[in-house]
Amino acid sequence: MEFKNLIVDKKDGIAILKFNRPKALNALNSETLIELKAAGEALNADKTIKVVVVTGEGKAFVAGADILEMKDLTALEGMAFSARGHEAFATLENMEKPVIAAVNGFALGGGFEVALACDIIYASDRAKVGFPETTLGIHPGFGGTQRTAKLAGLAKAKELIFSGKTIGAAEAYEMGLLNKVVPDDQLMASVMALAGKIAANGPFAVRLAKECVNKSLSLDNKEGLALEAKDFGLCFATKDQKEGMTAFVEKRKATFTGE
Repeated sequence: MEFKNLIVDKKDGIAILKFNRPKALNALNSETLIELKAAGEALNADKTIKVVVVTGEGKAFVAGADILEMKDLTALEGMAFSARGHEAFATLENMEKPVIAAVNGFALGGGFEVALACDIIYASDRAKVGFPETTLGIHPGFGGTQRTAKLAGLAKAKELIFSGKTIGAAEAYEMGLLNKVVPDDQLMASVMALAGKIAANGPFAVRLAKECVNKSLSLDNKEGLALEAKDFGLCFATKDQKEGMTAFVEKRKATFTGE
């Protein structure tokens, strides 16, 4: 896949999607959001890809949305810009395969919202995150007001968003916003090790597990358990389930095909 503002590399069932506007600290403009949506849809349809890793080129993950583009927007144009971000990030959140954010530097505003749309977030110990939007007279518009509260709780989300402050990776981890913080020079190795471990598992089972976990926040307990039972049962209609359990009994490593 060829893009102007993104780089997509694929190897061994893992795709690395990298924001590539380093001179602008990978700021999100409309063109980048449109490309992100297209890349996410293409990776979701690619049966050879089992895990997607999202990161940034240079010293930033994504420093935020492009203020040069936003500063003169009308109210209707602002709504359209927010909707464009929601559409792009939904391709990550709703992708059938797991998406891991490797936050290698600044992840502010829209940049942090990119990470929060991913399933798992690993961050460099040098990373900085936050929502500076209120210091600019706006508030998070790409999902930050919704996803942050679900991870950190209402009080912590309000403090972070209302204040507009930037925090380090260690504090974000303590708030429950990150899965893991690792030394900067070990970030990609740690993320790729996790991606490889996930990619080695049954892709059909991982996909259904993601569906169950994602929907757990919008379903009541009875509905959630019914979905879990249904998806659990569907696993038994796959060749992967037969292979996985046969390999366990035969004391060998399973070879999954996603069928």
